[in-house]
Amino acid sequence: MPELLPCSAHLLHLCYRSVPGIGASPAPPVHLLRYRAMTEEFTTCDLTCSSPTGDPRGKSRNMDCEQPIFSALGCGGKQQEAGGGIAPASTCVVRDGSGGAASPTATPSDTESGIFSVECELCVEHEAELQWFCGTEQKLICSNCAIVGSCQGHTVTLVADRVTAVRNQMVDACEKMQLQAIRIERFIEQTLTAKEQNVQAAASRAREQVLAQVRIAREALEEEEQRLLEQVQTEEERVEQCLLTQRAHWKQSLAILTQTRSRLVNTLTHTPDTQLVTSVQEIVERMEEADGVGEPCDTGHLNLNPSCSDSKLLRALWATAVLLGPNVYGLPNLKFDERTVNPRLCLSDDFCTLTYQHKKPSQSPTYDPARFDSWPNALGSLSMSSGTHSWVFDVGQSGAFKVGVCYASIGRKGSGNEARLGYNAQSWVLSRYDGEYSFCHAATKVPLEVVRSPRKIGILLDWPSQTLLFYEPDSNAILYSVTQHFSAPLLPACAVTDRSITILH
Repeated sequence: MPELLPCSAHLLHLCYRSVPGIGASPAPPVHLLRYRAMTEEFTTCDLTCSSPTGDPRGKSRNMDCEQPIFSALGCGGKQQEAGGGIAPASTCVVRDGSGGAASPTATPSDTESGIFSVECELCVEHEAELQWFCGTEQKLICSNCAIVGSCQGHTVTLVADRVTAVRNQMVDACEKMQLQAIRIERFIEQTLTAKEQNVQAAASRAREQVLAQVRIAREALEEEEQRLLEQVQTEEERVEQCLLTQRAHWKQSLAILTQTRSRLVNTLTHTPDTQLVTSVQEIVERMEEADGVGEPCDTGHLNLNPSCSDSKLLRALWATAVLLGPNVYGLPNLKFDERTVNPRLCLSDDFCTLTYQHKKPSQSPTYDPARFDSWPNALGSLSMSSGTHSWVFDVGQSGAFKVGVCYASIGRKGSGNEARLGYNAQSWVLSRYDGEYSFCHAATKVPLEVVRSPRKIGILLDWPSQTLLFYEPDSNAILYSVTQHFSAPLLPACAVTDRSITILH
């Protein structure tokens, strides 16, 4: 075999061997392993081969001198980092002096360097040293395998170059790990510590804010409680004083009546007829005195005024607690009762939306005593006579509607007020008509000042306190509230003459 000419790759191994500890002991710290600059560029040579006449295979293999057998692979640090994997080192291919191909083999310095552990292993097929690495099949090969063997035409590199590439890759990995460790330590020591301090400070401020808000609310509630209790006490004392006065007056009147009656009975029983005739004037005076006592009658002054415990602050807080508190007071199964829907209203398939029809339907529905035949009304399917309940109507852009509650005994037929929501003593509704809002009950309207037209209107009914409240769900602003003694179960009620309204769940 012709003598091999050293290529620039061999110089790499000499330089590599000069690094202390390479191939014999673990790599020193990363900053001492930056020897990759010595392996930045290698000379790529073309290797061609012409078999001698005594070829053991019995035939020659001619190779085109212009076609390189081994691809030259750069081993620069940038290529390795960009590829992400183990970058092969440069390929060395040499020629002999006569132009014939020489087998790729390592220089004596390669075997002496001890940088790879396969220097004594032999190829099973060619019995030659495994000094080359096939990148295509990822295995160690001899020079014959690369020239005439199974790895002909594959990308191969010297084992020493491959080891250098692997070591450089390991150096890069160690550097990255070291930098990552530094970043992690800095993150732990600086970022997380600062975050912990910020969290503690923010939590402290949040606690202070909560305590301050609760303190203000508590102080306001305590003051309101004191004011209301004093007001109730004053009203109670007033009524009790009235009762005492009435009691004393009627006791005195009773005594006068009893005394006058006794005298008259005594005169009637013991006075002779002749004397009785002459005593007519005295008898008349006593009867007139008895008539002057008068008849007792109950008045509102003898009752406690319910407004003495009325408080907008307390009502707003109570309503907010009911609507936003942990307990849900809703009517999840509330729908419109199909039997009650006026023919001018179209009921959706889910029984939750009513749409007003400007044209009267050509075919009237079958007669039902529960149906409103004149006013465009409809009632809910659930009856309420206890507990606390709330539900919401989506009124959208409807310009004419009514929402509220009514007794089941409300009139259903005719165009009179007995079937008109808000115009009888059996219904309580919030109405919008001609851009104005009002509360209607028993044909009495209470104008409401609404800053903006709500798209949703909620209704809250608290049966224990006999309170009916209308509010805006988006802001929880109370539109109107009324305390009323309800004598019968209530049903949700509504009317619409513009667009549609929907029950929301």
